[in-house]
Amino acid sequence: MGYDGVELAGLYGYTPEKIKEMLEGIGLIPISAHVPYEELKNDLKGTVEKYRIIGCRYLVIPYLVEEKRYGTEAFDQFLKDVPVIAEECNKFGITLLYHNHDFEFARTKDGSYVLDFIYGQFPEQVLKAEIDTCWVKYSGVEPTAYMKQYANRCPVVHLKDYNGADPFEFRALGQGVQDISSLLETSIEIGAEWIIVEQDEHSGHSAMEDMRLSREYLRSLNW
Repeated sequence: MGYDGVELAGLYGYTPEKIKEMLEGIGLIPISAHVPYEELKNDLKGTVEKYRIIGCRYLVIPYLVEEKRYGTEAFDQFLKDVPVIAEECNKFGITLLYHNHDFEFARTKDGSYVLDFIYGQFPEQVLKAEIDTCWVKYSGVEPTAYMKQYANRCPVVHLKDYNGADPFEFRALGQGVQDISSLLETSIEIGAEWIIVEQDEHSGHSAMEDMRLSREYLRSLNW
């Protein structure tokens, strides 16, 4: 199909060794993995070890459940846990990232975005960004301008399209409202090492068909 690597989101009952074997067999690089904060907190060493075996360069905290978001005691604990998680990752050359949705574009007490507040709590060697361009735009923020704020701190970008209407629908690249060319150019400009095509849900096509459509659209842009 033409993709070079993959970002994992769960192992689906397979051992890390088997995942590594399967990826090697089809020639996909294990770029990164979305790993729930709770999983890292409950078994940090064991969880990091799984992805070390697979060969992931990045582990990504993908989401905070509502009861652990900004303004809660659990959020304060999350901030304390991040350096501990990062330290364990760094032992194996793995970099810790945080992935945004739309709720991080709520405002803090000082008026900043929650996402900026999170990144602002840590030096970049502790926590880097995985900016999801769809959720940035959906939140009413211009994604390329926002990405530039994290130049050289965002090694992985989520490239994702959506319909821009109600009801909300994710779309294959080029079939929604995102300016994909600008997002690609900005990703390179800010020093991203990987641009990941992500589509959470599929309407009217299978997941594989949407993957193909997105890849064909990227080829039409000479990517």
